[in-house]
Amino acid sequence: MFSAHIPILLKTALSSRGTMSSRRERRMLRSRGERYVPKKEEPQPRSTPKEHKWEATYKKYYKQLMFIPFIILLVALGILYAHYAQTGEFIDKGVSLKGGITLTVQTDKVVDAKEVQADVAKILGVEVNARAMTQAGQPVGIIIDAADVSEDELVAAVKQVIGDFESYSVEEIGASLGESFFKETMIALLLAFIFMGVVVFAYFRTPIPSAGIMLAAASDMIITLAVLDIMGVKLSTAGIAALLMLIGYSVDTDILLTTRVLRHKEGTVFTRMLSAMKTGLTMTATTMAALIVGLIVTQSEVLKQILLILFIGLIVDVVVTWLQNTGILMWFMERREKA
Repeated sequence: MFSAHIPILLKTALSSRGTMSSRRERRMLRSRGERYVPKKEEPQPRSTPKEHKWEATYKKYYKQLMFIPFIILLVALGILYAHYAQTGEFIDKGVSLKGGITLTVQTDKVVDAKEVQADVAKILGVEVNARAMTQAGQPVGIIIDAADVSEDELVAAVKQVIGDFESYSVEEIGASLGESFFKETMIALLLAFIFMGVVVFAYFRTPIPSAGIMLAAASDMIITLAVLDIMGVKLSTAGIAALLMLIGYSVDTDILLTTRVLRHKEGTVFTRMLSAMKTGLTMTATTMAALIVGLIVTQSEVLKQILLILFIGLIVDVVVTWLQNTGILMWFMERREKA
């Protein structure tokens, strides 16, 4: 028991000894009429944070890596412009955004959606879009979209192509209502982006990192839309909702990265980025796993479009956040250290 208290007793004795010696020194100086000036402790030099083994390589090539997402963004803008030049729209709109009739037929027959689409379009003389519904690899039905036709005409044409059916549902939206939906959803998307930018600028109060976050969110949306164009996906109101959700997912990882780099002080800028990347990629991986399960299991076309857009957007976000935004932050921090 006594041996455990020996270090504490020694420390107390040494400190009291130091106090006694300083008192003696004060008395001696006072007797000589001199003033006692306490000794100032010299500040210890700050230790340089240890560099990561990949840090030098990254600092050498980060500007080249940063241009990869920019090139992808330019290609995506080119795809959207080409689609606009051909169709007058940046992306194909579904019935819920442009108006028309959606016929959902439940059948266990194996039908070729492309053949059904071509045959129904030939009978009606209008643009038709058909896609098969499956569950666990088994056919469960087919969905046919058409504009400028009546419900009876569409049902009769489909029966003529695939045979008689009893179980079906019809969703009809007027052209003016669809156009109104599209304008309102575009306004909602724009307002969400503006308010997101205001919150980011208010939080960080630094123009370049905040602009980097907004650029990353915009890049995610533009590249995702270009991929949807390539895949021939017709955007619905559910797709607009997915794009709104994508803004949140994108900003989430970018704010994590920017906060780690600007607000934390331990380690080097690169090690802080690496720490943020581990957390961010873990978050993205778990979300993508849930999205994959949802895409496999769900029968709803609405849910499938939401899950597909989020899945594509998260893949794009990995490239944009960890190549583009990290490069912008590294350049900003180097510039700030030199200033």
